[in-house]
Order: sequence, then C-alpha cells, then structure tokens
Amino acid sequence: MDDRDTPNKGTIYISVDESFKPVIEEQIKIHHSSFPETKIIASYKPEVACLRDLQKDSTRMIIIARGLLKNETAFFESNLQYKPQFAIMAYDAVAVIVNHASKDSIFTMADLKNILTGKSKRIAVMDGKNATSTVRFLQDSILRGASFGANVVASKNSADVIDIVSKNENVVGFVGLSWVGDSYDPQQQQNLKKIRLALVECVRCVEKGFFAKPSQASIAYAQYPLPRPMYYILKENAPGLGTGFMNFLSLERGQLIFKRALLVPAKMNFNKRSGKIKDSD
Repeated sequence: MDDRDTPNKGTIYISVDESFKPVIEEQIKIHHSSFPETKIIASYKPEVACLRDLQKDSTRMIIIARGLLKNETAFFESNLQYKPQFAIMAYDAVAVIVNHASKDSIFTMADLKNILTGKSKRIAVMDGKNATSTVRFLQDSILRGASFGANVVASKNSADVIDIVSKNENVVGFVGLSWVGDSYDPQQQQNLKKIRLALVECVRCVEKGFFAKPSQASIAYAQYPLPRPMYYILKENAPGLGTGFMNFLSLERGQLIFKRALLVPAKMNFNKRSGKIKDSD
C-alpha cells in the first residue's frame, strides 16, 4: 500500500514563525475545508527553531521572515541532493504597540533606536525569549550593529507582548502585524481595545514629518518603515502535500486570505481597476 502524501491528500508537519500564527492558522483552516483528506500539523516557534526543524526528516516546510542564505542552501543540497524551494508569499510588518494611556504613540526611527539601545527609559518588550524574526529584524533595520539595552525584555510570545503592553503605560511592544492588524478578526478587535498601534516616521516619503501606522496600504506604498517578507521554504523533491499547500498559499485562494488579513499579497495583484461600460444604443 502506497502511503505517500500527494498535493491533495495525506499528512505533513510544518514549522511556522510564531509572529505569523494568526494568518497561517486561517490558511490551514481554509485549506483543510477545501481538501478534507489533508492534515497540515503546524508548530509555532521562533525563527531559529524553525530553521533547525528544517533539518529534520519530519518537517516538510517552514514559514519564516527570510529565505535561505547561500551557505544554508549549499548545506541542504549536500545533505538532500536537491535544493529546497523558497519564495515570498506576502508582506507584513513589525508593529510598534503602546498602551492606550501612553502619552507618546508617535516615533521617529531615532526614537525607536534610543528605546532599543536603552537611551530611553521606556521598557521595550519582544515577542519571545529566543532569537525570533522580530528580534533579528529590529537588529538589522534599526540597531544596525548596536546592542539591545538592559531595558529590552523578552516575553513568552506575541500574545504575551500584547498583554504586557495593555497593563503598562510606559512599555513599548514589538509584534508581527498578523497579531494586531486584522480589524475583521474578533480576537484582534479585542486586542485593539487594550492597545493601540503607534505611528512611525516614513523614511522614504518626499514629504518630511509624515508618520504612518502599519497597514496594508502603508506597507504597499512604502510609507511604513518596518515591513518584512513572509517566506515559505519547502523541502520536497517530488510533488506532495507540501507542494499542494505551497500552491494554495501562492495562488488566488491563499493570496486572498492574506489580503483579507490586511497583509500585502506578494504573488497576485488585487488592485481595483475602474472602468466604464458603454451603453448600447
């Protein structure tokens, strides 16, 4: 009996960066309803742990905020005799969140660097105790070689960041937009009653002094300065359920789910086009 999985049948294990959990859970839910003979079992964890899982035979795919480096690709090609596939599926952002009672919810990039390096007295809370994609992204895009200050603390996960910020006026939190950006999601509606999204300086805008919240529009038009990609990395040398799920995420159904979650789809353009219909004589 052949028990190998196919693109629309079988069971696979994937590892997902925890900051993408809400939208990927929705993707899996819709995929299961569309393909009832499939079972995608996801583990949500820090980015570094996802990359370690990719080395295990049991993990077919990971979803993180970067692609493979050249040395990583060479490692897998040497061990697997083929190169894992990877590509960007969508764009989200690192959202800066503050308490509703916070006196300051507008930040320049210099302000954020001062907070993260400890020059500011405000406490910064990250979305994990290990090396998460959010931590790596802030190191690359804001610190640029500087070290985190002693005021930067690690929480258990993204939900914990939101909870800490909701209870502390002087705390600034950093989470993936997937956790706080979907105003249609009931849980996120509740989250947004506890905290608010801060505005961050647009560094690419011609107009000086322009600040933006993270949103689908501000990411798409490069107004929000902390966007990041969402990659799939697929370890499959023959079409199986991993390929099927990758296609689902990359084609219309999956891309529409990203769009509905107010992220920016990377594979399909859903911009509205206006047109006129000429009346017949």
